[in-house]
Amino acid sequence: MSERSHGLFSGRARHLARHHKPSKLAIGKLLKNFNVGDKVAIVPKGVFKDIPHPRYRGRVGTVTGKRGGAYVVELMVSNKTKRTLVVNQRHLERL
Repeated sequence: MSERSHGLFSGRARHLARHHKPSKLAIGKLLKNFNVGDKVAIVPKGVFKDIPHPRYRGRVGTVTGKRGGAYVVELMVSNKTKRTLVVNQRHLERL
């Protein structure tokens, strides 16, 4: 058996290629404010360490609360399943 890491980006070398890396952010894009009930899209940007899982990329959800500098986003995964994510504001875009 091999002892290797199974971290968040394990086996995802193709996603870390230069043309797939998230864009850099300006200070204005880091200072976003959302209200409860706003529709937002999850778009990974900036730092890799706090991005949501890649399966949620491009998903649209509703802001249901705030935790520190992050927001609680509720989104539908299938017709019956709701998922609640805590996402940093830099990875959200208002619709």
